[in-house]
Amino acid sequence: MNAIQQKLERLHAFFAPLESVMVAFSGGVDSTFVLKVAHQSIGDRVLALTTTSPTMPDDDHQSAVEMARLIGARHLVIESNELEVPGYAQNPINRCYLCKHNLFTVCEAKAGELGIATIVDGLNLDDLTDYRPGVQAAGEKRVRHPLVEAELTKAEIRELSRSLGLPTWDRPASPCLSSRFPYGTEITPDGLLKVGEGEKVLHALGFKVARVRYHADVARIEVEPGQVARLLSPELRETIDRELKRIGFRFVTVDLKGFRSGSLNEGIVAAGKPGSAD
Repeated sequence: MNAIQQKLERLHAFFAPLESVMVAFSGGVDSTFVLKVAHQSIGDRVLALTTTSPTMPDDDHQSAVEMARLIGARHLVIESNELEVPGYAQNPINRCYLCKHNLFTVCEAKAGELGIATIVDGLNLDDLTDYRPGVQAAGEKRVRHPLVEAELTKAEIRELSRSLGLPTWDRPASPCLSSRFPYGTEITPDGLLKVGEGEKVLHALGFKVARVRYHADVARIEVEPGQVARLLSPELRETIDRELKRIGFRFVTVDLKGFRSGSLNEGIVAAGKPGSAD
């Protein structure tokens, strides 16, 4: 048995003795893999819980529903608007902590109501090398990290997901829409709608990885560096400019560096303050 298979066995061993489990489930690469292995290990003793809100891309909600159905796991969807969490809409540097604390509070309450003993998430080993304020929230709510305990990296999770037939194995990261707003810029329902609709335009044009960064009247587009030239081709440039202005932006710009996770944190990190990946 090779090292990655040993880690998979370790993950199964994590779940096997647990009486009941709730997975904080986004439908992304990591939580889908966690749910799949948990369901293989303990069947209907696992429940997936997804919270939906205006900060969640529409595709993510659909993915969560479809992945839970594909796996055959029980799935609970609860509406939870982070914009109603005190301080969240002001977009402080600890915004991700407020979001995760809210998510795990919902999980904690529902687990208590249903008599579920253990709550887990999809944090992986690589995440520990980045600033993850959600880890603090998880610790406060006694949420466990089975992928970390099994010492699984993102690349290994993708490889194992592929071997298990999970269509999420090559899915790009899809953080919440609030991550498109610079810290200190108020997060509003209208702004979230503009960002979400703008990214739908880019996805429909074949840009698999794309961000619309929100700067009030200005949309700053990021695509993968190798796709910037295509984005700037006359036909696409005109289409994107027209569609994003139709959505409500006055100006449409392109970040010439291309997409990089956490680009809105660059000034903060340079100043010696933490940021969060997006």
